[in-house]
Amino acid sequence: MKVHRSVIKRAKQNEIRKMRNVSAKSRIKTLVKNVNEVLQKKDINETKKAYSVVTKSLDKAAQKGIIHKKTANRKKSRLSKKINLIVSGTNQQ
Repeated sequence: MKVHRSVIKRAKQNEIRKMRNVSAKSRIKTLVKNVNEVLQKKDINETKKAYSVVTKSLDKAAQKGIIHKKTANRKKSRLSKKINLIVSGTNQQ
């Protein structure tokens, strides 16, 4: 059992931060799934809108330290590669 006030406060703060981080990570995963779903439909305008929302969320999470900066960049890079493949494929046809 925690006895000191500072330990109790630290435990409460950690729990609040954990909930916030889990929520942010879940949001990012959902947004990435949304981009992949829109990619399957091959709707370029919707894909670009969804991608901009994902990049904003990834940058914000990286800035706050929820995910690492390089992790955010890697996720953005992989998504942009997929988008470019779809865009270049529709332009050639």
